[in-house]
Amino acid sequence: MIELRAEAVRLEAEWQTDRELLKSTIGALEDRAARAAEDLEAVQAATAKDREEIADLVAKNGEATENQTALEARLGAAGARLQQMRASFPPRLSDALDVSMRSLAGSELGPGERMQLTVSVLNRCAQFDRMIHHGDEILVIEPGAEPRMFEVLYWGLSHGYALDRAAGRAWYGAPGTQGWRWESRPELLEPTLTLLAIYTDQRDPEFVVAPARVVDLPASAANASAP
Repeated sequence: MIELRAEAVRLEAEWQTDRELLKSTIGALEDRAARAAEDLEAVQAATAKDREEIADLVAKNGEATENQTALEARLGAAGARLQQMRASFPPRLSDALDVSMRSLAGSELGPGERMQLTVSVLNRCAQFDRMIHHGDEILVIEPGAEPRMFEVLYWGLSHGYALDRAAGRAWYGAPGTQGWRWESRPELLEPTLTLLAIYTDQRDPEFVVAPARVVDLPASAANASAP
């Protein structure tokens, strides 16, 4: 009995000691937690502006990514549209754009390069459309025919005239539903000869009646006066 009481006293004494130690430990931990909370508040206050800037950057980055995706889609659509339109270009312009068109059809171009190339092609088309172009050109003028040399005169993108002086034949060319098409026009021989003579300064300027393609006018307007 005495031994049990002695053991109980010993255990109680140890518990008292351990309890004080636990109390001091808990107090220290509470103090550390309070200081950590204060430090956290200080850090949050100090970095609030930085966190707002980061959030803005993340939002802007997301918006930029969406814009780039939309831009790539528009560039792809523009390139596809140019590929579709190419068949309606005058043969001389179509041949001149061959390398650029093949590059646009590929998938290795980045957005910047694709935009630059697309703008270059559009500028080339606009430049061609503002001018009259004359020269010799190898053409397949009729389906199944062999390529031959013709003297051609293009009125921008709208229409053109091809001449075979040796054969005494002339053709009228213009975009059609299946692309650029040459049409044999026997009555066009003399007007074409006159137009070419005027353009090469072998004849004084005069009005020449010849077929022309006029945009936004009724289809019945088949002929127009061309200087």
